[in-house]
Amino acid sequence: MDETARQATRQWTLAQPAVSAFVTSVVRDFRDRDDVLQEVAVAVIESYDSYDPELPFVPWAIGVARNQVSLYMRNRRKDLLVFDDDAIACLAIAIPTVAQQESAKLDFVTECLGGLENRARHLFELRYQKDMKPAAIAEQVDMSANSVAKALQRIRDRVRTCVERKSLEAMS
Repeated sequence: MDETARQATRQWTLAQPAVSAFVTSVVRDFRDRDDVLQEVAVAVIESYDSYDPELPFVPWAIGVARNQVSLYMRNRRKDLLVFDDDAIACLAIAIPTVAQQESAKLDFVTECLGGLENRARHLFELRYQKDMKPAAIAEQVDMSANSVAKALQRIRDRVRTCVERKSLEAMS
């Protein structure tokens, strides 16, 4: 694999969730959606030479996806649940923005988890990193399963509040 193909593959891997969200928002049938997304991936890799690295990759990839979705829609005109070109254009503009905002929220989650005290962090790790159920956690930390469930709910609430606060601070 040459360096251009490697770079295209790296960029596609990072952009794929946002592109997938765009395709999913337009193509309702899951089998068709997978086919369209596959066509988009091929088109992105094949047309990577036309990508300007000075510009953000995700909007460019969504532009490629938009072309593939339009082709799909032209072939499906008889379907009553087809978006028009204006609706597709609006989604193509909105998805990169939402993807960027959601990516920032993931960073905030990491920060907010870092702010938890030791016991809360330990419970969180047991539940979400080790995938333990509250009953199993209860045995390990000498608490009742009900207490563990309530503590986890309070932890999730604190993390959610922290992420929302940091998101609002970042927007202002």
